Parts: sequence; C-alpha cells; structure tokens
Amino acid sequence: MKQIGSCHCGKVKFEVSNLNLNEAITCNCSICQRKGTMLSFVPAENFKLLTDRSALTDYQFGKKSIHHFFCSTCGVTSFAEGKTPEGIPMIAINVRCVENIELSMVFAKQIDGKSFQ
Repeated sequence: MKQIGSCHCGKVKFEVSNLNLNEAITCNCSICQRKGTMLSFVPAENFKLLTDRSALTDYQFGKKSIHHFFCSTCGVTSFAEGKTPEGIPMIAINVRCVENIELSMVFAKQIDGKSFQ
C-alpha cells in the first residue's frame, strides 16, 4: 500500500510503500524530543521523493550518520535518511506528515535514544 506525505507548505512531498502505521517510535534524544517526531522506518527502496531535493535543508549532528531533512520554507521535518547498523539504507518517516491517518490509532513506542548519543 502506498501513502503520500508532505511538509506543511507542500514543497516537500513523498510517496512511501509498506509503511507500518500500527506502531511508530517516539524518542527522547536531543533532536527527536525537541521536534516531536513520531517515526516509522522503511527500506530506502520503499521511499520516493516527489519534489525537488532543493527544497530540503540537511541537518546532521553527533556522529553525522543521519540526515535530518526539513523543508527550507516551512521548517517541517517529514523524513530522515540513514543506514541500519548493517549498512542498509533506511528512511525514517515522520508519520505525523502522512496524509489521511488517524494518529490516535498509531501506537507510540517510547525509545531511550538519549542513552545512545
């Protein structure tokens, strides 16, 4: 099943397939806690950016292993790119940016990311 997502202003729009909307993670690391993202992960081949990458700003910190993208116009973070510990490219989708979902139906699993920084 394919889902569409976007930032607030629509300059960043994406399509994702096989996204698990039954469970997502919320994290207490320094960036997730401040942004309030609710993340579900998919392999990179399940993700397609529908708009030009020039609308994105890339922020990295710490080990600089994750690209925390946000819209350069509205500032919303709709996804991030990184790799699994095995080196497989992954996309972290902010499920709050996916169209036509009921957030109250998504179980939010708490992750202690602060301990991994």
